Amino acid sequence: MITVKDIARLCNVSPGTVSNIINGRPNVGEETRERVLRVIQETGYQPNYFASSMRKQSSRTIGIIVEDLKQFTTTPIVVTIMAYCEEMGYRTILLNLRMYDRWQDTWFQDEKMLESALIPALKEITAIRVDGLIYVAGHGRTLSCFPEDFKIPTVIAYAASENDRYPSILIDDENGGYDMGKYLLSKGHTKISVIAGVPDNMHSDDRLAGFRRALSEAGVVYHPEWTFHGTWLRESGYLLAEKALGTGATAIWCMNDQMAAGVYDYVYESGMVIGKDISIAGFDNMENAEYMYPRLTTNGLPLRRIGRRSAETMIHMLEEEGWRPEGMRTWIRCQMTEGNSVADIREKG
Repeated sequence: MITVKDIARLCNVSPGTVSNIINGRPNVGEETRERVLRVIQETGYQPNYFASSMRKQSSRTIGIIVEDLKQFTTTPIVVTIMAYCEEMGYRTILLNLRMYDRWQDTWFQDEKMLESALIPALKEITAIRVDGLIYVAGHGRTLSCFPEDFKIPTVIAYAASENDRYPSILIDDENGGYDMGKYLLSKGHTKISVIAGVPDNMHSDDRLAGFRRALSEAGVVYHPEWTFHGTWLRESGYLLAEKALGTGATAIWCMNDQMAAGVYDYVYESGMVIGKDISIAGFDNMENAEYMYPRLTTNGLPLRRIGRRSAETMIHMLEEEGWRPEGMRTWIRCQMTEGNSVADIREKG
C-alpha cells in the first residue's frame, strides 16, 4: 500500500507537504502541488481516512442509517444529504437496516424489532469513528430507541425523537392536511369523504387534524362517519371507494396517492368520470400520480428539503460548538400540485 511517506520520497518533499496538499491547504507552491498530485494519480494512492481520524479525532465523515433504502421516501432524502455533505467537504457512509425487507410492515410499533437491527448498526458507526449520524426513518412516528449514552451527534429525519437531545426534521403533515382541506373548499366542496391511512398513526392523525381545522375555519361541519381508514395500499383505496361514494360526497380525499389509485380503479369500473361526476385528491405526489388520468391533484412530500435541512443541521452542530436549532423539531411544509381530478363546483351551488 502506497503511503504519504512514499509519495513524499518520490516527490522529494516532506510528508507534511504531501498532507497539506491532500487536505487542500494553501501554503504550498503551485509547481510542488502539481508534481505531488501527478504522483498521487500515477500511484493510485488512497488516503487512510480511519488512521487519520484516530490522529485528528475528526474524520469529516457523517454516517447515515436508513430503516429501509427501498422505501420510496428514503432515497430522495439520502441523495440530498449526500450531495450537501459532499458540497461541504464531508464524506458519508450508508448503513441500511432493511426493516421492510426483514419484517414487511409489522415493525413500526415494535421497538424490539427495531433495536435488534439498530444497536449493531450503532456499534458499527461508532467503530468507524464518524463525526455525526443522520438517522432516516422509513415511517413517521416518535422514536425512543436511541440509547441515553450515545455520544455521537445525531439528527433524526422523517420521524420525531422522544429524546430532545436529537433534533428531528419532519413532514408538516398537519399543514399538509390543512392546505388540502382549504383547496377542496375553494372549489366548492363541502361534502368531502376522507380515506385516511391506518389509525393511531402520525401521518394519518396530523393530516386529519389539519383537514378538520380547515373545515372549522370555513364553518363546515366535519362528519367523522365520512372518514374511513385504509392501509396505505392501492387495494384498500379500491375497497373503501364504495363506502366513500355512499356518503354522497362530491370529493374524496385519499391520504396517499396509492389509495387514490385504488379509488380511480373503482370509479372507472363504475362508469363515472373523475373530475366531473366525482372529484378525487391524493397526497405524497408519488411518480404514479403524474401518470394517472386525469392528472391527480395531490400534495407533495418535501423529501429533498428534509434531506437538505437534516444535513445543514448536522454540519452546524459539528462546526459551531454548542449550536442547536431553535426548536428540536422542525416541520417542512408540503407543496400542492394541482391536476385535473378535482372539479370546480362553485357555479353549481
